[in-house]
Amino acid sequence: MNKITKKSFYSFLSLYLLSSFMFLSLAAYWFYTSQVAMEKNANFYKMNHIADIVSAKVIDAHMHHKKFKLDAFQKEAIALFDAQKHLLYGRVVQAVDFSKDFYMKDDIFTLITQRTAGHLHVKYIVVQSDECVKNIEVIKNKIAYAVIITAFLIIVIAVFLSYIFLKPLKDKMQEIEDFVKDTTHELNTPITAIMMSTSRLKAKKEYDEKTVKNISISTKQLYDIYASLSFLSFDNESEEAVSLLFDEIIKEDIAYFSELVEKKNITVQTDLQNCPLKIAPTKAKMIINNLLGNAIKYSHPNTKIKITTTHNSFVIQDEGIGIKQEKLQQIFTRFVRANSYAGGFGVGLNIVQSIIEEYNFQINIESKENLGTKITLIFV
Repeated sequence: MNKITKKSFYSFLSLYLLSSFMFLSLAAYWFYTSQVAMEKNANFYKMNHIADIVSAKVIDAHMHHKKFKLDAFQKEAIALFDAQKHLLYGRVVQAVDFSKDFYMKDDIFTLITQRTAGHLHVKYIVVQSDECVKNIEVIKNKIAYAVIITAFLIIVIAVFLSYIFLKPLKDKMQEIEDFVKDTTHELNTPITAIMMSTSRLKAKKEYDEKTVKNISISTKQLYDIYASLSFLSFDNESEEAVSLLFDEIIKEDIAYFSELVEKKNITVQTDLQNCPLKIAPTKAKMIINNLLGNAIKYSHPNTKIKITTTHNSFVIQDEGIGIKQEKLQQIFTRFVRANSYAGGFGVGLNIVQSIIEEYNFQINIESKENLGTKITLIFV
């Protein structure tokens, strides 16, 4: 990742984690408080139920003159007091505050009731228990473990989602970086050639046809790069379509590339019939420039390029390096190159495709590796 992608990744990750942890904290707090409230209510009703059971047995023993025996409860301490608050039966785990009906002190809940109506001289039933506090501690630990596990899962998911969401940005940034590198390389070659040729002319102080031809080729290469970048960067929709002869544009471009064709000793064979077409002139030229330029660029020296037009079609066929079958579906993608044979930065065919789609033309590409490529345009 470059600095911009890393910054975006960490910013998105931080924002996602912050919002997720805030939501998780609020959810955990709400769940904890609701569980504590439920546990306290359950504990209160349970202690009341125990008091009812004990009260019923006291009354039953008194009414039927039976011997009373206080049952033992596993988690609660039960005590019976008379009106003077003297302990009659059972036990307590801490001193009782008879001024309250229900309270908690030192993690122990105490319930005091007067349901025996004085039977067996019992005035107060006291139920004490620390079960509620223990249960609340268990709830707290369970929620803590759940929060920790959930937080870990959130972090894993956040990293995964950050990578997924930012992958298009990462890929686009990588495309831009590669584009800048390729453009720099593409510009360096003709600029270096111009500088060397200019220096040679200055040193000789006389006209040199070969050197001037090299300057001309390099200058045209620079112009082609400029034209492609300008087409990608600026709005070309405003140029109106006009009626023109596509075959005449082809002749002009063949002349334009004549020095480069001559340098590679490539033969351009043409069969040009009148091909009337309504299209913006710049876009017609961009189609020919890119297709013919690619044919020349990817052709071996001492080979042929055939160009044919009819009233509604254009065909260009070379004997160059060809394109792998698995690459044919990708060659129209911007910044994607089918190979690195002759440089370039992968925008030519993308420009051609955008023009073809704009005018609803049809394009067909046939290519075999090391045998050449044939491109057909149908103007419908």
